[in-house]
Amino acid sequence: MGRHADTTARRRPVPPVLIAAALAVVLAGGGLAWWLTGSGGCDDRATVAVTVAPELGELTERILPAEIVVEERLCVETTVATQQPLQTVGDLSALAADALPGVWVPDSSLWAARAAEAPLEVVGSLATSPVVLATSQAAVDALGWADQPPGWGAALAGAHPVAVPDLATSAEGLAALTAVSTALGGGEAAGNAVVQAVLAAQRGPALSAAEGLAAGLKGGADAPLVPVSEQEVYEINTAAEASALVAVYPGEGSPVLDYPVVRVGSPDGDQALAVAAVVRALTSDAARTAAVDAGFRDGNGAVPPDAADAGIRAEAPTALELEPAAVQALVAQLSNLADPSRILAVFDVSTSMEAPVGEGTRATLARDTAKATLSLVPGDFALGLWAFAYQLDGEQDWTELVPTRELETLVGDTTQREILDDQLDTIPDRLTPGGTGLYDTTLAAVRAARENYDPTAVNSVLVLTDGTNEDDQNGLTLDNLLITLAAEADPERPIKVIGVALGPDADLTALEQIADATGGAAYSAVDESDLQTVLFDALRQRG
Repeated sequence: MGRHADTTARRRPVPPVLIAAALAVVLAGGGLAWWLTGSGGCDDRATVAVTVAPELGELTERILPAEIVVEERLCVETTVATQQPLQTVGDLSALAADALPGVWVPDSSLWAARAAEAPLEVVGSLATSPVVLATSQAAVDALGWADQPPGWGAALAGAHPVAVPDLATSAEGLAALTAVSTALGGGEAAGNAVVQAVLAAQRGPALSAAEGLAAGLKGGADAPLVPVSEQEVYEINTAAEASALVAVYPGEGSPVLDYPVVRVGSPDGDQALAVAAVVRALTSDAARTAAVDAGFRDGNGAVPPDAADAGIRAEAPTALELEPAAVQALVAQLSNLADPSRILAVFDVSTSMEAPVGEGTRATLARDTAKATLSLVPGDFALGLWAFAYQLDGEQDWTELVPTRELETLVGDTTQREILDDQLDTIPDRLTPGGTGLYDTTLAAVRAARENYDPTAVNSVLVLTDGTNEDDQNGLTLDNLLITLAAEADPERPIKVIGVALGPDADLTALEQIADATGGAAYSAVDESDLQTVLFDALRQRG
């Protein structure tokens, strides 16, 4: 229903030659010589990876031809992957250039602003969609909004339940809260209104955005307000038997998701020609027509003819401009509303981490996703890093790589964040034979975290392993570990263990028991695409 994460890249088979379609594409391309072909007779070939926001996956597949021919010699194939924009922002700062897409289409330019240090160039827009408040018609009628919609501040002040999307990953949620501030002109009153909206959402039922939309589909007057894109309302209503959701357009106007087409990096030669051809396809008149058919708006605000039947209005709302600096300030404000985290991360470096995953290994996957996550967490988070295996340091199964400190702490001329980033790079080179000392390491990490306890933060140990404990003969058993954790538990200094089982051979059952004993959580990351989501969720754990 609406948005979903799918980081699978798909290469489409080349269809037979379609002359009529080829002529249409040539005309739409404004003079660039490219067309659908199955001849395979090109002198040269290039592949362009395209990463898009989840709601654009099917649309992008329809827009991009299976093969684009440039200058009658270069055949360009595309692979399309969907990924949450926040994850792409992390990848842009953590991965090598050859691992990044050639073209990126997030839902908002706000994400490109967050990746300001990456080599990005916005070269157009695929579509637009205003941010609205989705709910049921019964709720709109009960609130008296049918003829006179409220302002953003009044709508989100808590008089009616609100299901706010995850602010870490949702441009809609950030845009809605920024709209509260923008509509009130900034300043202290606007800041207080944002705090009120966030606290109101926290006081209400713990509903996700998906649960809120499902409640709206049921049509009850108590359906919550959900900040979403107008296109998502259209998509849900079009797929449902009846148009039960209604888009509420607050009186001051709406922030707009602009779906920018972003060129990544600085390709040259044939690769530059290939990327340019893909950009041309994504910004063509044909692409904008396809976007409108899918419930988005084009640059002139046009929507599909059946808009009214799908719960959205034909008239475009006034656009509320969102300055990236204002959004960044809001992110900082929201961070201050939540308790900071203090995390000791403990990474398995046994030789089993050499197992292949995708184009790398479990060790490189752990390194890359950890670096991507590190680039996104606030500076007041405190993080430390250990590595563990079996008898890694004499008879000790673990070694400290970086003490736990706040990321913005200066150590000499270097920040803690930079030190961690450098040490994470060494993980694949630290792999050592001899098994995994999981239980002894976990207990030592919990004790170390308790010694460095911060009463103002959520204190936890994050254990990432792909194996099982192999130190029963000389070390703790699971039963002994659980007994010791219970005996040493201190309600005044609680330490949660977050266990991440990487791969199918990891002992998830043991991690779950350890997590239960400490009030933490355990996760399974079997597939390559799981680990990023797992780490984000683990970092957001709150007591």
